[in-house]
Amino acid sequence: MTAPPDDCLARNDWICGDYLTTRRQILLDAVGQHVRLTVVSVALGLVIALPLALLARRLRWTAGPVLGATTVLYTIPSLAMFSLLLPVYGLSATLVVVGLALYSLTLLVRNILAGLDGVPAEAKEAARGMGYGPLRQLLTVELPLAVPAAMAGLRIATVSAVALTTVGAIVGYGGLGNLIYAGMNSFFKAQVLTASVLCVLLAVAFDVLLLGAERLLTPWRRPARSARPARGRRPLSASGRRG
Repeated sequence: MTAPPDDCLARNDWICGDYLTTRRQILLDAVGQHVRLTVVSVALGLVIALPLALLARRLRWTAGPVLGATTVLYTIPSLAMFSLLLPVYGLSATLVVVGLALYSLTLLVRNILAGLDGVPAEAKEAARGMGYGPLRQLLTVELPLAVPAAMAGLRIATVSAVALTTVGAIVGYGGLGNLIYAGMNSFFKAQVLTASVLCVLLAVAFDVLLLGAERLLTPWRRPARSARPARGRRPLSASGRRG
């Protein structure tokens, strides 16, 4: 009997360090494409969602149709969505970007609208009392106070986009999804596992970055640091003596 090969690639192991070293550039290109597709699609969704949320808030009769339409878009299966967009955009990265942007609308519109509706009436009254016009009140008072709810929707939409980007492999623009689908077709274990793990890490990284951005944009929500007495000095008692 011949001994099994020592090369993990030849053995087709699930965990293989040789795969990482020999396919490094392929992995970097796939991660780069995945990140670009995710960021561009979510940014496009945000650009569309903000005016829709403002419209639904200003004209209340439009809230039902806007939320209903975005919900219907979210229920369309990804393969069907890409097939519907195919005659317009062809086999291109734009097809994937537009599809992912449409999926993000329901999460972004609902959360932005919920954040705007949750702004305390006292804050708006105080802004009007200070002479703020509608636009200045929106930009400096209402939108900043709506950031927590909006960021919650943005985080979910971004993580969802990371997962859905892999479906773009059916048109050749799926980032890490290209490697996953190719690895499944050839039963290349190391490629399937490595690309899948990288997808999870990307989702976690995006979520952590957006959570950090939310903390920077909402400093008033950070817990206040309690004052501590100076080291080496005990606090004074009621009689004026040190306890």
